[in-house]
Amino acid sequence: MIGFLAGMFAAALPLVAVGFWAGRRTARRPGLGDLGTPVEHATFQTLHTASVAAPPLRAGLTHDTARRAARGLRTLLGTDALCLTDRTAVLTWDGAGEHHSAEILERLARIGESGRGEAFRIHCDDDGCALRWAVVTPLTVDDRVHGALVACAPRESAVLVRAAAEVARWVSVQLELADLDRSRTRLIEAEIRALRAQISPHFIFNSLAVIASFVRTDPDRARELLLEFADFTRYSFRRHGDFTTLADELHAIDQYLALVRARFGERLSVTLQIAPEVLPVTLPFLCLQPLVENAVKHGLEGSAAPQDRSRIDITARDAGSEALVVIEDNGVGMDPGRLRRILAGEAGASGGIGLSNVDDRLRQVYGDGHGLVIETAVGAGMKITVRLPKYQPGVHPAPGPPGGSG
Repeated sequence: MIGFLAGMFAAALPLVAVGFWAGRRTARRPGLGDLGTPVEHATFQTLHTASVAAPPLRAGLTHDTARRAARGLRTLLGTDALCLTDRTAVLTWDGAGEHHSAEILERLARIGESGRGEAFRIHCDDDGCALRWAVVTPLTVDDRVHGALVACAPRESAVLVRAAAEVARWVSVQLELADLDRSRTRLIEAEIRALRAQISPHFIFNSLAVIASFVRTDPDRARELLLEFADFTRYSFRRHGDFTTLADELHAIDQYLALVRARFGERLSVTLQIAPEVLPVTLPFLCLQPLVENAVKHGLEGSAAPQDRSRIDITARDAGSEALVVIEDNGVGMDPGRLRRILAGEAGASGGIGLSNVDDRLRQVYGDGHGLVIETAVGAGMKITVRLPKYQPGVHPAPGPPGGSG
């Protein structure tokens, strides 16, 4: 009986395999040739072509990006020739009839002044040139003309006029997104400069004063602190990269705390518990140091009694797809309502920029779900939790400058 069942099972295996394969064939997603109607096929092709043309334009309008996008844009319009221009020159010409560039440029100045497109007849003495008609449509960003899209054809076509206008509008949207990307980069750079401005005057003055106090009494200690100070300021004022590693940020924090401890002595106790596996995680540059500085200010500098001792605990541990960094102090704490105003940017200069700056940058890079989580109350200290995804598209540390790690 067992042999009979085994034989039946062996004979059925090919049928099972064929049935499985047939099911997969039936259930598989349709390919390019299975899109159904010609309209559906054309829609897919249009979307695919647009997706290929978009990335170059997201870098702005230059000779290189125009050249890389022009072929796809000409395919979208189905025209004999297409060119992209800025306000003064032809950036690229795709297709036949490039000798018409000069005539196109004559029209370009008029387009730049009026902001409106136009269609016109092309004059050509070359009997072999099929181009007799052109449509010039402006490319605008924030209602300013940045260039033009020009489509050329053998004959007049109202359809081409409308199609060129739609494609030019789509290109303009990509250029606006590129402009937003540049604005975001400038904003991040401005925020980092603001953090540096906050760090430098107060911290540098106190650090140099402490170092000076050791010059005569303990020259070796003064030299050691001076090296720590030099390394920390070189890291804080570096000019390359928006991102750094957790290892580098923690190293800079250790140097910062060494200078603080030299000033306050036994009044400051610092505990670090760092899991080695999270050290390579990438995070926004100068993201944790302002939080530690905030803990110092609320723990030591905010204390009314000189004899008060301050404790700062810094932990970084592996949490699956994230690294979890916690900075906790036993300082004076803060009213939760005031904290909310600071994070909303409503506290003014007196509220400081460190917490809101870091919170904004974390949300910009990782999304709103990765802002600072802060637990505090008046007299209860403060606990700040930072969740850093281990892998995020576009987030990677820049290589250090030649001759140094910072």
